[in-house]
Formats: sequence, C-alpha cells, structure tokens
Amino acid sequence: MLFRSLILAVSRWRPIRSMVTRSRIFRPLVSRFVAGESLDSAIASAEALAAEGLFSTLDLLGENVATVEEAAQAREAYIEVVNRIAKSPHRDLINISIKLTALGLDQGEDVAEANFKQLLAAAQPHNIFVRADMEASEYTERTVAMIERVHAEYPNTGTVMQSYLKRLDGDLTRLLALPTRVRIVKGAYLEPETVAYQDKAVVDQKYVEAAQRLLKAGHYPAIATHDEAIIQSLRGFIKKEGIAKESFEWQMLYGIRRDLQSSLRAEGFNVRVYIPYGEQWYPYFTRRLAERPANLIFIAKATFRK
Repeated sequence: MLFRSLILAVSRWRPIRSMVTRSRIFRPLVSRFVAGESLDSAIASAEALAAEGLFSTLDLLGENVATVEEAAQAREAYIEVVNRIAKSPHRDLINISIKLTALGLDQGEDVAEANFKQLLAAAQPHNIFVRADMEASEYTERTVAMIERVHAEYPNTGTVMQSYLKRLDGDLTRLLALPTRVRIVKGAYLEPETVAYQDKAVVDQKYVEAAQRLLKAGHYPAIATHDEAIIQSLRGFIKKEGIAKESFEWQMLYGIRRDLQSSLRAEGFNVRVYIPYGEQWYPYFTRRLAERPANLIFIAKATFRK
C-alpha cells in the first residue's frame, strides 16, 4: 500500500507529469498500453484484434469532468464511437467502456443518467453493449444504483465489481437480480481499510469466490485478470462445473500478456481486450503502474514480450 501511495503521489507532481507526457523516451512504453490518442487508432487496434478472433472494448480515457458542458461533449464523443463501431465489419466483436464521471456524475446523478441514457439509446439499435466502469469507492453505490435504474429500459449495459471492496457480496446480489453482465476485477484505486481489504491474499480469494459465483449464475460475465494462478484455478472450476466456454469471457488489458490472450483464444475461450485511447491517458497509465508493486517489473517485462 505504501508503494502504491508513493507512485500515485509522485505521479501528481507537475514536473513528473510533464516529463512523462512530453518526453519521447516514454512514448514506446505508453504506446504499448494506450492505443493512441484518436478514435481512428482505437478502431484500427480493435479491427486488428478482431482479425485474430479477439473481442475488444473501447474506452475513451477521461473522467471527472468539471462542467455539464464537458459531460455533454463526452456523451457526443461516445455516440461517435457507437457510430464508428456500427460501420465496422467486426462490429459484433467490439463494445464500449465508459466512466460515469465522464458523463457528469459529479455534476449530479440526473445529469449523468440523462447522458448515459442517450448513449445507451444510440447503442441499442446496433446491439452494442456499453459497460459503466467502476471508479473509486465514493462512486460505487451511485454506479450500482444507476445500473439498477436504467437496465430495464436499456439491457445493453452492465458494470464492474472490485474484489477488494468489502461491499462486494451485497452488490453482486443486487446486480445478479437484474440480471446484468458483470466484470470482476481486483481494483486499482487507493482505498482505506474501512472500505477495502488491504491484504493481497484476501483480495485474491474474494476475486476467485466472486468469479465462481458469476460463472455459475451465467449472464455472460467478464473475468478480467492477468493472474495466471487465478486463471488456472478458475479453469479447473469451469471444467469441474461443466461451464461452457462461450458462456463468459476473459478480459485483459491492451498490451499486456498478448501471449496469454492468444493462447486462451486458441483453446476456444472468448477473450476481450480493453483498449484505452485518447489524450487523457496519463491517469490511466499511472494507475496501472501503482495497482500492484509488481506491475513496474511486470510492465517492463511486457514491453519486450510478444
């Protein structure tokens, strides 16, 4: 936790941010994990993955907009993403991830809900799924409640659960009751022990338990992890329970463990790659570094790994 706090704190220093965002030295590393700054580059990456049989989800990076006008701009930018996906020959393999704070959650739940519904309405005729990413714990209840409110009218949406949050089990019960599609992750934000487990072993165990629950419930869950030990454990569970490979999908980050993505797909599993893009890539990039102390070494190794 101390290491993560240090990385996140240092990343906020203006000289560090300026050095990373402006220096050409960091560009090869950044481009490994962020698919450029334009929608064109993101679509090109998604179509290249589709040619290999891999699914993808596009995320226009940006969160916590400051005004209602910026939220409307984000909504229109995402509607453009919908229109571009609809024109792709691989449109059935591509969906969208968003953050509700990009749609104005800080400006009011009514603002975010109106923008979210407009986006969902644009995506629905094209059968495009739009997932509301989970953010820091202060937004968890508002995000779950938002999905509960809009899902009946727009079933083309779902959200994300974080296994380090102590409220996980109750939230899973609420979402499975809808039912809706859920992605399970460990969690990448710095959270206090009052709301989140601090021990990695506990977080991992809660992850496995939640993943097993989602797999048994159905509703096409997304198991998002690069942790090979967890993947192996869940593969044993999937085989034992007779869970069909096409009834769920593994999800992984763009640029990380391409070998594992390809090998799982070769075994007949559905694999979706999370493709972040856009000019506001710095917060995303630093969260990936701070998520776990091992990630600095992991990312460095991944740069040289196919």
